[in-house]
Amino acid sequence: MSQALTGESITTLLAGLDPDERETIELRLERWTDDLVAALTTLYPERDVSALATRLIECAVTGFREREPELRRLDQRRLLRPDWLQQPDMFGYACYTERFAEDLRGVAGHLGYLRDLGVTYLHLMPLLLPRDGDNDGGYAVADYRRVRPDLGDNEDLRALTRELRGEGISLVLDLVLNHVAREHEWARRARAGEQRYRDYFHVYPDRVMPDAYERTLPEVFPDFAPGNFTWDEELEGWVWTTFNEWQWDVDWSNPEVLVEYAEIVLHLANLGVEVLRLDAIAFTWKRLGTNCQNQPEVHAVAQALRAVARIACPALAFKAEAIVGPRDLVQYLGLGIRVGRVSDLAYHNSLMVQVWSMLATGSTRLARVALSSLPPTPPSGTWICYVRCHDDIGWAIDDEDAARAGLDGFAHRRFLSDWYAGEFPGSWARGLVFQANPVTGDKRISGTAAALAGLQSGEEAGDQAAIELGLARLFVTHAMVSGWGGIPVVWSGDELGLPNDPRWDREPGHEDDNRWAHRERLDWDTAARRDDLDTVAGKVFQGLRHLARVRAGLPQLHASAPVRVVDDTDDGVLVVVRSHPSGPMVCAYNVTPTWRTVDVRHFAEAGITRPFDALGGHPVFGGPDGRASLSPYATWWVVDAPD
Repeated sequence: MSQALTGESITTLLAGLDPDERETIELRLERWTDDLVAALTTLYPERDVSALATRLIECAVTGFREREPELRRLDQRRLLRPDWLQQPDMFGYACYTERFAEDLRGVAGHLGYLRDLGVTYLHLMPLLLPRDGDNDGGYAVADYRRVRPDLGDNEDLRALTRELRGEGISLVLDLVLNHVAREHEWARRARAGEQRYRDYFHVYPDRVMPDAYERTLPEVFPDFAPGNFTWDEELEGWVWTTFNEWQWDVDWSNPEVLVEYAEIVLHLANLGVEVLRLDAIAFTWKRLGTNCQNQPEVHAVAQALRAVARIACPALAFKAEAIVGPRDLVQYLGLGIRVGRVSDLAYHNSLMVQVWSMLATGSTRLARVALSSLPPTPPSGTWICYVRCHDDIGWAIDDEDAARAGLDGFAHRRFLSDWYAGEFPGSWARGLVFQANPVTGDKRISGTAAALAGLQSGEEAGDQAAIELGLARLFVTHAMVSGWGGIPVVWSGDELGLPNDPRWDREPGHEDDNRWAHRERLDWDTAARRDDLDTVAGKVFQGLRHLARVRAGLPQLHASAPVRVVDDTDDGVLVVVRSHPSGPMVCAYNVTPTWRTVDVRHFAEAGITRPFDALGGHPVFGGPDGRASLSPYATWWVVDAPD
């Protein structure tokens, strides 16, 4: 334990705990106090951080005292199985509560549907009280401690988390770290003239500093939120607003902000939330002369919050929402001195981008380069793997990776945007262009998985062959993310192959944001036919359910298993080798609409003596030339044949 926090101060903090509780907290303090102090020293190097550390430990002990027995038991269970998030039976689902089931009680009424799919990890998109009107899909939070009234209240949330735990499903909620709504209490009190709360934000009296920062800052939403600062008449200053004029960036260099968020973390954990998605974490630390993303202090922020949580509620895990370039991704799982000390989960944005790139080009060359160049994840870190999410797709392709693959990065990004917007000759995709920036050439894409994979266009044309190809593309994309080894997460509606919502712009507040086209309300009439293989929805649902069930039985898909991308393969086939003490596994994916081959020596070199496709349930044989044939968009998960 840090020397600054021993003795009388700790005795006072622990007063009133019974002997077992006291021993529990003392052991946790012994384990995690140094992590907390180290993070605070990084964040506030000019300060004596002992008093701040004591305040945060007081928060943690209070949070522990308020934690109900069932959650304390969950804490012990998670500590005994620290790799719970890495298990192959983890299978995720993400949705907006109101678009899935109207409200929190409605979600509880549809748990059978989620279990049928194999879900063990449920991400309900922002459900804390947002500002009225346009609120960035709920990410403009007005109160972190209240549930949206139309969805229920805190007790409804607590009841839902209990029911989910009973079904073996962990609840994930968003915690927006970079900003609050202009209507949040902190912002209201800042506008009212309270200096304490004015200091929670980046406020400037004139354009001198904003202009200095703007020289190196990108624009996140150039169409409807140009620039990064907004003049506020009540505040009488320019306030930092990265995302929208009504989303005020908080100033993490002020330790009071850290204390506020630590208390919020503990409040949500004590409602039964098991994973917090740290939204916009990459933007939290500002530094002049940079793009103010991925600064080193960002990881110290996560380390400090995680240390507090580990003391009070170690069942809580952190997921970093960092949609950043490939070179920055692994940092969010912890490298160097932060291994095992920051986020437990991070989005594998690069894998998602490469999956769609492979489908559009029919080539795995760039994916082999890009996926091989990522450093290995730390032993305790786990990827969130996904075909798409609630957001648009930005083509985060590294120029160096592209050059090594013989491509021009800018041209390839433009090609992908044109292809998935359906604007490139021969494209089967039906995506929508989102936030095109003529200055930078950035052009992002919205759309459901079915729209992007060609299933929607096939159904619209009534072309059965195109429908079958669209289904095959959908399956191989989900198989690639399910076979990578992290937690695969399916976005609501994709499990039924739903197309873009043609009425997305008819809801008030959605008119200028076509991402609502792929945030459709779940069609429960279609969902009721999920077992009917004569329907497209039935084929998609049962395909994903099969992936989840097979995956759960393969220890080779434990997320800690090292992954190696094989380079010398047919250009249309991605081959991935997984090494695990239970045995090797080789995943082979044909990303083209034509037959391709894979050299069976890859199986032998991995240590597989009796190749068996676990997904198809059949042996794999090579021909006289030592090659096995893969049908169009086929997937093999090859392991040693069962005895």
